[in-house]
Amino acid sequence: MKEVQTRMKMKIGDTPVAVAWEDNESVQALRALAADGLTIRLSMYGGFEQVGPIGRDLPSRDVQTDTSAGDIVLFSGSQMVVFYGSNSWAYTRLGRIVDKSPEEMWELLGQGDVTVTLSPEAGSR
Repeated sequence: MKEVQTRMKMKIGDTPVAVAWEDNESVQALRALAADGLTIRLSMYGGFEQVGPIGRDLPSRDVQTDTSAGDIVLFSGSQMVVFYGSNSWAYTRLGRIVDKSPEEMWELLGQGDVTVTLSPEAGSR
């Protein structure tokens, strides 16, 4: 099953979040980077998102996208963006945080810069 290849755990600061990851080559490349753990420092931008450098370019297929709180996208091939508000721009979708309300996303991301940590999920290959 292809989904096994794209399972990752994500934490925002010390808070674990449940993510429904997309099944695409961008997420597969991100998972490979996260195999030994990956930390991305995000900075507030525009009052609706946090953005930070992944550290290298990932494959991307940007399309005009309407985002909402909880969406995780790739911007410019090398930036991770996590939304606590909404926007419309050309992005490659990476996933969506599925266990937090828009209010909880604002609490996690709307208070200042954060660190995101990605790691393999136990049992994934």
